[in-house]
Amino acid sequence: MTQNNSTEDSGLQESFLSHLFELRDRIIKAVLAIIVVFVCLVYWAPDIFHLFAQPLLQALPAGGKMIVTDVTGSFFVPMKVTMLVAFLIALPVVMYQLWAFIAPGLYQHERKLIVPLVISSYSLFIFGMAFAYFLVFPTVFKFMASYNAPLGAEMSTDIDNYLSFAMTTFLAFGITFEVPVVVVVLVRMGMVPLAKLREIRPYVIVGAFVISAIVTPPDVLSQLLLAVPMTLLYELGLLVARLYVPKPAVDDDAVDTNSAAT
Repeated sequence: MTQNNSTEDSGLQESFLSHLFELRDRIIKAVLAIIVVFVCLVYWAPDIFHLFAQPLLQALPAGGKMIVTDVTGSFFVPMKVTMLVAFLIALPVVMYQLWAFIAPGLYQHERKLIVPLVISSYSLFIFGMAFAYFLVFPTVFKFMASYNAPLGAEMSTDIDNYLSFAMTTFLAFGITFEVPVVVVVLVRMGMVPLAKLREIRPYVIVGAFVISAIVTPPDVLSQLLLAVPMTLLYELGLLVARLYVPKPAVDDDAVDTNSAAT
């Protein structure tokens, strides 16, 4: 009996270590993918940062410039932006490594969702960042700049502060645009019935405005620009989830009984 327990414990330990080693290998592959892309882009880091800061530069008054308050900011901030771009480019590889690690624990019909989920998750995250860059940033910056003129204040933003603001906004909108994927996964995996998700719609709307009030600047315009898309994307997720409602399981005993009766 003791020998059997020892064998089971050693088997569990080997299984745990094998999963741990696989996780390590997949993390290394994901990090290497990001590093390779970063090395290829690092030469153009100043140009990438200039493109990254374009929405703010266009909102500045004539002669307005961004400033550097940290001695090393002019070097490290463009490097951070370039690393962000490298991460976005390598994100499909990162997401594939994540899903490949999870896949062995899924059923066959669940594994078929891996490729569509990776593609849709990546696309929606990029769409969310593009929405922030092309619509939210220009709108918010022009709105904020309009408050400086009556005060006679000069709008000069530190590049490090701008990076922090942009990263937070990109992350907020990128995650927000993942709402349809989350809804479809919850329905497809049978975690939450579609009817229940429709029932809690009012709470989701309130939650969207609460979240937008927390992660966006303290103005109504930017909060609406996050809360409204989040609500609409939730509705889109409900529509798409109708196609992925799991079919009711067939009772094997009933099938055998019917077959015998026939």
